[in-house]
Amino acid sequence: MITLVLAASVLIGISLGILGGGGSILTVPILVYLAGQDSKEAIATSLFVVGVTSLIGLIPHARAHRVRWRTGLIFGAVSMVGAYGGGRLAEFIPGTVLLIAFALMMLATAVAMLRKGAGRKAGHRAAHAELPVKHVIVEGLVVGAVTGLVGSGGGFLVVPALALLGGLPMSVAVGTSLLVIAMKSFSGLAGHLAGVQIDWDLALMVTAAAVVGSLVGSRFAGRIPQDTLRKTFGWFVVAMGVFVLSQQLPAAVWTSPLTWIGVGLAAAAAVGWTLARRRRTEEVGETTPENTRQLSMRP
Repeated sequence: MITLVLAASVLIGISLGILGGGGSILTVPILVYLAGQDSKEAIATSLFVVGVTSLIGLIPHARAHRVRWRTGLIFGAVSMVGAYGGGRLAEFIPGTVLLIAFALMMLATAVAMLRKGAGRKAGHRAAHAELPVKHVIVEGLVVGAVTGLVGSGGGFLVVPALALLGGLPMSVAVGTSLLVIAMKSFSGLAGHLAGVQIDWDLALMVTAAAVVGSLVGSRFAGRIPQDTLRKTFGWFVVAMGVFVLSQQLPAAVWTSPLTWIGVGLAAAAAVGWTLARRRRTEEVGETTPENTRQLSMRP
C-alpha cells in the first residue's frame, strides 16, 4: 500500500507544479483513503506536504519570471493570519463536516474557473504588473481563513483569486500561488498541531515523492496555453470535489430522487448557459476587448 501512496504522491507535486493548486485536494484523499489516516490527521499532514512541495516547486517558476513577489508576499502574509485562526477553529469542528465543506468549496471554485474567461480579463493587466495592495489584503484574509479552516494549502482558491479577480495571466497566477501556498500552509499547520499528532515518517516520504512531481510539473507549466490551463484546473477540481463528496455523504443522499433531479437541473442550466453564450459570441465574431464590451452591454 505504501508504494501506491508514494506513486499517488508524485501526482500531488505534478498538480502543484503545473496548476499551482490541487495539492491538498489530492493529498487529503490519498492520506485518508489510501494511507488510512483519520481526517484531521490527514488535513494537518497535507499542510506540511503541500507547504514543503510548494516552496521547492516555486524555484523553477521564479527562474522563468512567473512569480509576482510583492503580490505573493503580501497575499501570503495576510492569509497566514486567517489560516492560523482557521486551523485553531477546525479543532472544534467534526472531520466529516470539514471534508464536506472542503468539497463544496472545490466545486464552487471550479464553476468560477470554467465560467469566466480568465484570458480576457488578464488582457487588461500587463503580465508583469503587481496587484493593488488593498485588493490583495482583502482577498488574502478571506482565502486564508477559509483554507486554514478546511486544511488546504489553498491553491484551488488562490489561483482563481489571482487570475479571475486580480487579472494575472494563468501561468503567472500559478507561479505566484506557490509562494502563497507555502506561507499559508505552514501557518495553518501551526494551528492544527495544537490538537493533532502527525506520523512524520509517512509525511516525509509523501513529501519527497511530491517534490519530485513538482519539479517535473514546473517544467511543463509555461508551455501550456492559458485557456487550456484554466479549463484543466477547473475540471480537475470538479472531479476531486465530487469524489470527496461521494465518500463523505451518506448513501441515502445519493439514492434520493431529489438529489438527481437537482443534479439534472444544474447540468441543464450549465449546458443552456454555455450554448447561449456561444451563440452570442458567434453573432459578434471573434472575441476582442471591443466586442467583448458589446456583448456585456446586451440584455
